[in-house]
Amino acid sequence: MAASAPVVGVAAALFRSVLQRAQQAAERSGRTAQQFRLVAVSKTKPVSVIREVYDAGHRCFGENYVRELVEKAPQLPDDIEWHFTGNLQSNKVKPLLTGVPNLAYVETVDDAKIANHLDGAVANIGRKPLKVFVQVNTSGETSKSGAEPAGCADLVKHVRSCPNLEFCGLMTIGMPDYTATPENFKTLSDCRSQVCKELGMSEEQCELSMGMSSDFELAIEMGSTNVRVGSTIFGAREYPKKEAQ
Repeated sequence: MAASAPVVGVAAALFRSVLQRAQQAAERSGRTAQQFRLVAVSKTKPVSVIREVYDAGHRCFGENYVRELVEKAPQLPDDIEWHFTGNLQSNKVKPLLTGVPNLAYVETVDDAKIANHLDGAVANIGRKPLKVFVQVNTSGETSKSGAEPAGCADLVKHVRSCPNLEFCGLMTIGMPDYTATPENFKTLSDCRSQVCKELGMSEEQCELSMGMSSDFELAIEMGSTNVRVGSTIFGAREYPKKEAQ
């Protein structure tokens, strides 16, 4: 049976539940609610459901597809902090930046080429520097994007040399069955230690974006400062037909 959209009110209640669980996970690890960010990833969900979570007080949302984000953003309040969390192709950089003036973060910079495209587009538009995360392939899966752990410091160095980008941290996507989740999170944490050592940064200057619907609590307990939660807030995603980004 095809998944149906949550009824009105459900998404807001689920958001509050997720936020409470995240806060409790932070407390268990000796941290506070101010030391992590919850990104509500609204992929495939209608503007009305996003607005419901917005009206519950949330302001940080994420999308995986450029076209979807460009369509939704103008229909929602401009004080939303949008995160782009999907694979970003070079030819989609300009539409993304011009179509979403309140884009705050791109979490998926996986090579120098996309960093250069973003840097140039930000300069051409004349907007403030764009915050970015460097994506790391911690699982070794060929199907996943991301820099190899051994090469992430070099990519971070390149991003930091781009005048229109602000490096904020490292991001990873865990394995689909979650069996190796702790190992993936540990690998990203180790990458941060190496990056900070090589580049003379403090760990506070390098966030960790890891953890999604099924593992965000563990991620927070293991040091994540940015969790990306979609279906646990918005319900199962719906794909009525395959569409290009």
